[in-house]
Amino acid sequence: GIASVVAGHPLDTVKTRLQAGQGYGNTFKCVLTVYRNESLAGFFKGMSFPLASIGVYSSVVFGVFSSTQRLLGQLRHGDPAAAPSLTDMTLASLVAGVVSVGIGTPVELVKIRLQMQTQPYTKANVQLNSTVPGSPVYRGPIHCLRTILQKEGIAGVYRGNVAMLLRDVPGYCAYFVPYAVFCDWITPAGSISPNPFAIWVAGGVAGAVSWAVCTPMDVVKSRLQADGVYLNQYKGILDCMLQSYQNEGLKVFCRGLLVNTVRGFPSSAAMFLGYELSLKAMKRCQTETNP
Repeated sequence: GIASVVAGHPLDTVKTRLQAGQGYGNTFKCVLTVYRNESLAGFFKGMSFPLASIGVYSSVVFGVFSSTQRLLGQLRHGDPAAAPSLTDMTLASLVAGVVSVGIGTPVELVKIRLQMQTQPYTKANVQLNSTVPGSPVYRGPIHCLRTILQKEGIAGVYRGNVAMLLRDVPGYCAYFVPYAVFCDWITPAGSISPNPFAIWVAGGVAGAVSWAVCTPMDVVKSRLQADGVYLNQYKGILDCMLQSYQNEGLKVFCRGLLVNTVRGFPSSAAMFLGYELSLKAMKRCQTETNP
């Protein structure tokens, strides 16, 4: 999970600015604008909270996916270790997507609020006018979370959860299933397990496919969660979709598609490679400890 955040966060910041910000134009212009105004540090805004929480989030998502597959194997085939069918993988992905929203929504909310705060927070400039777009509001992730809780309560912390559910349920189906299929396809016949290169490529392809599928709803989620930093523009998910469509047409739901797809490859490749290698290392340690 940590490998995934480090590999993908700079482009995630660009994606969020494109989807929920104003005046960034295309991807290249957005990258230049962030760099000129905020230097390299601007690309890593809001990274500390996902970095601190991604271990729990990833272990829950991958753990739920694997456990659901084993449960389905026991129920459908009488053997929890049976090779999962495409249906088993799809159902396990759906369950993982639903469970992920409970942990992922607050993390995404804080990350996006910090990414959309384009100026650094200092006591001197926050006292001038903290409601003007672009001015600082939050000192950091903990202050951001505390501020949202004070102003909006628990409901505010889970702002955008329906959009995230509609993004992650199909998104994880397009994540785990292509990974398993592609990994099996490029692994040489007779191999007991895929090699690191096969894992890296399959993970990258799965990430690119998944983000391409869920970008439209990711735009809605980003806008809902960014809404509230300076003003409240949307009443809910349908209002956000309607306003976005009326103001910018259907193309608005493809905002950040290129950067999402490009970011999805290294981020997911790092995620799956880290997961598989960690699992192998832990199994090796268990074998050596308990021969």
